Amino acid sequence: MRPRPFCLILLILSGTFLFLAAPPDKPDPAQTAQRIREVESSLPEFGAGNDGSVPKLYTLAERMAAGKVPGVSLAVIDRLRIEWAKGYGVLRAGGTAPVTTESLFEAASTSKLVTAVMVLRTVEQDRLDLDADVNTYLKSWKVPESEFTREQKVTLRRPLTHRAGLPATNFPYDETARIPTLVQVLRGEAPAQNKPAVIELVPGSKWQYSNIGYVVIQQVLEDVYGQRFEELARTMVFRPLGMKSSTFAYPLPPAWRSREAVPHDDQGTAREPAMHPAARAQGGLMTTPSDLARLTIELMRASGGRSGRLLSPASVRQMLQPEVELDPKLFGTPAREGLGVFLLGEGEGLSFGHPGSNYPGATCWLVGYPEKGRGVIVMTNGAGGELLALELMAALTKVYGWPFGR
Repeated sequence: MRPRPFCLILLILSGTFLFLAAPPDKPDPAQTAQRIREVESSLPEFGAGNDGSVPKLYTLAERMAAGKVPGVSLAVIDRLRIEWAKGYGVLRAGGTAPVTTESLFEAASTSKLVTAVMVLRTVEQDRLDLDADVNTYLKSWKVPESEFTREQKVTLRRPLTHRAGLPATNFPYDETARIPTLVQVLRGEAPAQNKPAVIELVPGSKWQYSNIGYVVIQQVLEDVYGQRFEELARTMVFRPLGMKSSTFAYPLPPAWRSREAVPHDDQGTAREPAMHPAARAQGGLMTTPSDLARLTIELMRASGGRSGRLLSPASVRQMLQPEVELDPKLFGTPAREGLGVFLLGEGEGLSFGHPGSNYPGATCWLVGYPEKGRGVIVMTNGAGGELLALELMAALTKVYGWPFGR
């Protein structure tokens, strides 16, 4: 995974869906179809209109071509249901296989939201404590003790909120050698070529985005249950919610491979996926916007006390409680972080979500508004998908009459 332009993504989240108008009591299919057509033809170019002029509007196809993004899939949530979902473009540039609502995309760092849900489910079962030393649970490997951990320990709460003092690292490995194990990744041992999970800062002292912190969480879950992470996700999250097109197993099962959206670089050239074969919790989810919408809806329902299928209302509310204030200069807008999610706004304007971007070219982001029962998930198979997502959100807010940029 590569570092993401959080400033852009959080700008999208901060400007979208705040103070939404109430939806109609009965959804009108004809009205929804008209809205879809208007969204598809109302995308502004990112940055246009900053001088006060009225930006020219483009079709989604035109903006996909300009950003060299071959495929896009999205799902729009309204009144705690999927109002509509649709795919555009192709799975691979130059190919004919179309993107559909069943096409699988890389969720990238949005995967961390699923990992957080798995942790909280395990906490509800009294098998984990968010504030206990993770070395209490780890069997295959231990967080190395050092001067930094003399008084403060790595707890699950801290990697969930990027405050464990672990390094910011991606996960290269020697592809000519054998596949690295999860323990080799954590140790930074060959054939893994990433930084090891060695504490760099006093745990809890500073926010530092860390993918490997979620790999530590993956190892905790695997050691506690004695099962592989991908199987745990299937039984704990995907199966209960009917997320039938979601998996942490990669390469994909043979029956699913024809649905895979291939990543493309910033020139629109198809590239081989760079999904890590062992480290999955930080960015290894393959899924669809509709499946992520099912998860988003369930979390929103639970937060309002209307469901407990996956997590209790108390656990979801804990998830959405701010744990750390993020530097506005760093992200371009005031933001906070809960347990595995970014948070913006307050009260009826509270939103939660998580963006993601995988090398060499796949993007995803998810946002939900619990008090409004609304949200959106956008996934692309192109490195230019982040700007395209911003333009899509501008079109959505315009068509639906949702204020943008506040």
